[in-house]
Amino acid sequence: MQALCRVARRLYSTQPPERAASALPKLAAAARDASAPMAVRERRERKRAHLKPPTDSDLTPSEYSGYRRALAKGELMDQRGRDMTEAEWLDALNERRTRLRGLKVTDNHGEKELQVVGQRIYLPNIMFRMVRNHTPTGKPYNPYEATFRVPMSVTKTDVRSYLSAVYGVKTTYIRTANYFSPLYRRYNGAKTTRSYRTYKRAVVGLVDPFYYPQAMEDMTAEDRKKRMEWLNEKFALDALKRWRRHELVRTSLSGSKNWRFTGHLRRDKILKAVARSRSRMLREVEDVKEELADKRARGVPIFSNTKRGSQPSKWREALLAN
Repeated sequence: MQALCRVARRLYSTQPPERAASALPKLAAAARDASAPMAVRERRERKRAHLKPPTDSDLTPSEYSGYRRALAKGELMDQRGRDMTEAEWLDALNERRTRLRGLKVTDNHGEKELQVVGQRIYLPNIMFRMVRNHTPTGKPYNPYEATFRVPMSVTKTDVRSYLSAVYGVKTTYIRTANYFSPLYRRYNGAKTTRSYRTYKRAVVGLVDPFYYPQAMEDMTAEDRKKRMEWLNEKFALDALKRWRRHELVRTSLSGSKNWRFTGHLRRDKILKAVARSRSRMLREVEDVKEELADKRARGVPIFSNTKRGSQPSKWREALLAN
């Protein structure tokens, strides 16, 4: 009987730990750990083995340290004297992290409702610009991250609330960095900055993967051709490019005499256009020479009008009749 109890105890102890309902998928958790700053990863590597979370744990090293600290202080004990498990503690932590500010739960005749606290704001006066993630050469694109350029006044809480309220996107972590515009010298010697070069970058961790539209350099030749045809059809990129070049040359050479825009600005393209025009003219001259030689061989008189569209004279008509 004791042996049977020992086997049952051993089987119970080898069962996998309870998984939190709000735990990230394995791929999303791996992307979160890989995107941690270098200093954080180095600090985690220097930790002793007994201070690191188990391999099957859903907690990060920082969360695991916080859980062990709260457990040692007795802050996780309920009324029945039972301590919270890692899964329960992680669910409570994620619930607090993902809460929406400005809302409270009210009891309306026995039914719980969400009530907005304060003034309602329907249209935000900020702009979020989504850009492609920074991917080192030779590394795959991380679909569990999204990068935005946001105003300098936006905080991490604003980013989380904006993405959740407007687009319903669940976030796991948010890292921000401020970029300031360099100084530029003006025409009078004064130094100034440019507003569009000053922004805040927000790197957001995603629960669900998002694949950014494929870049042109990553497409095949056929897909790239279809993409360019679609862009030209919708936005007329080639026509806009030609118009910009024409306006640039027109404004810079507007005072020149006998100037005519041929559609080329580079010297090599101009020389190629001149060579094509010269070869076309030589072919036309050769065709005329062959036509004249053929008429002479057949004894047909050859006449040339001095004025275009002039009528032949009477003696010429009589000569042709004979």
